[in-house]
Amino acid sequence: MIEFNKNVFDNSFSAMSALQDQAEKLMLNILDKAVWFPEEGKRTINEWITSYKKSRDDFKAAADESYKKAADYFVAAEKQQTKKSGKK
Repeated sequence: MIEFNKNVFDNSFSAMSALQDQAEKLMLNILDKAVWFPEEGKRTINEWITSYKKSRDDFKAAADESYKKAADYFVAAEKQQTKKSGKK
């Protein structure tokens, strides 16, 4: 069940990341053509893009770590249960 949920999360995360990347490309393309848009605004948007990408990567790393901990917990619990029941 944990593995299934992780696969669903990974697929959803990949789709969300692809959507964000496409939105970024579109926004940067529009900004390149918008000569009236101030440079300071463009720098701010680039900082925003860098920030959300870092946050997205940090979130993915935290989720991966949580799934790993959950899987490790259930593996350890299963081993302990097997020892208690005397099965090999």
